Amino acid sequence: MDLNVETKKLLEEIGPGRMSSTAYDTAWVARLVDYDRELSNNALSWLCDNQLPDGSWGAAEPFYYHDRVISTLAAMIALTHRGRRMQDKLQIERGLLALERITSGATSGLAADPNGATVGFEMIVPTLVAEAERLGIIKQQGGRILGRLSRLRDAKMAKLQGLNISRYITPAFSAEMAGDDKITLLDIGNLQENNGSVANSPAATSHFAMFVKPGDSHALAYLKNLNNLDGGIPFAAPFDIFERAWVLWNLILGDNSIQKEFILDFERHLQFLQSAWNPENGVGFSVSYTPCDGDDTSLTYEVLSLMGIQPDNKPVQKYETETHYICYPLEVNSSISVNAHVLGALKQAGFDSRHPSVKKVLNYLRINQYPDGFWLDKWHISPYYPTAHIIINSSEYENDFCEKAVDWILNTQQLSGAWGYFGVPTAEETAYCLQALEIWRRKGKKIPTTQLILGARWLEKNYEEALNQLWIGKVLYCPENVVRSAMLNALSMVRESERL
Repeated sequence: MDLNVETKKLLEEIGPGRMSSTAYDTAWVARLVDYDRELSNNALSWLCDNQLPDGSWGAAEPFYYHDRVISTLAAMIALTHRGRRMQDKLQIERGLLALERITSGATSGLAADPNGATVGFEMIVPTLVAEAERLGIIKQQGGRILGRLSRLRDAKMAKLQGLNISRYITPAFSAEMAGDDKITLLDIGNLQENNGSVANSPAATSHFAMFVKPGDSHALAYLKNLNNLDGGIPFAAPFDIFERAWVLWNLILGDNSIQKEFILDFERHLQFLQSAWNPENGVGFSVSYTPCDGDDTSLTYEVLSLMGIQPDNKPVQKYETETHYICYPLEVNSSISVNAHVLGALKQAGFDSRHPSVKKVLNYLRINQYPDGFWLDKWHISPYYPTAHIIINSSEYENDFCEKAVDWILNTQQLSGAWGYFGVPTAEETAYCLQALEIWRRKGKKIPTTQLILGARWLEKNYEEALNQLWIGKVLYCPENVVRSAMLNALSMVRESERL
């Protein structure tokens, strides 16, 4: 495998953002038949072709309660609105049986660690449940788990009264939670982004084009440009800052001299990130999405700094609180990975281990580490993602909890050489583990060479395989180019060290 060829191809492709299709967003677009029949038909065909063997919709592996519930509900509603064939009715019946199996024993799964919930789950699902009840798809939920979520939505909606949801605040991304009964919560005149979307969310934009401004041409124009090659719709688009920043961060990890081999490609993407940088707030996941956040800001700051473009670190500090750094101002649960990325930014800003901000983040990470040595995060279902990024960014600051985390990674490697927290080995998780172990080894720590080589050989063999959806949004998704960049970097670092 020629890593330079693959890297060149990746750098030429990144830009707007390449993301896997999701049943949830595709289902929302499928309901637009009254406004764009072709768009709706294409989405409906994707839904019919992508029902899982157990009758549900969502990410195939691993099984994830929140993702399966919200995806299956959305798909059944779309098929009920559009279905005219016996096949559609059979798919709805299979979906209903799957949903009953999922929710009958899912109370603990759906009410577990709040960091495991998909974005807006407790607000969106009750809206879908109410619609599914009206359509006769499911019976009144009452005291069952989905019924209890409806009461939770009512309580949270009451708290939102008086708050005009506009493009300036993050709840706009889940604006479909308003259903057709809470439209007054939306600041309609200030909801759309310049590209016609609502928060770069296909689902929220479809809701807008159905219930808020029926048939809005600007919203429909945005949606028409979203189809993936497989005919489905991604979870968010575009995400041009997020993709560029994460890909560049991965590719230069361990050695930023790689930019010299692809200088023109790097320069083009660096200029994009530099032009997107807001000296007050940093950046968000896209230039067409209004809110900025601590995660994209920290990682973009680190990338620009590593490449010799040192912006003011004031925007990074804007996300600091008394105990940790936040991703968004209105967030309920904190993020481990955001704080890991903040450490990378603080390191580039010249903050040493004695700086109060560094000590604050290290303490936050220390108290949130699980006894076995790993961390869990609200943006990714696998602990290997936040754990690897903490090892990478904390290694010069903190050794104790990193050593425990490294031991956990080494001890959980599968016999094949791969890693996979949910039993199924994945190329993405394997890449993160190899990156962390290689960075740790380069700090002078002992890492068994045989484990690195075994992992790299498995990763190269499985590089072309389909990627799993492990990232947490409103459903599970995969930012494919970001993941590929981690895989390429992991292979490159191990090859360089072990001369494979």
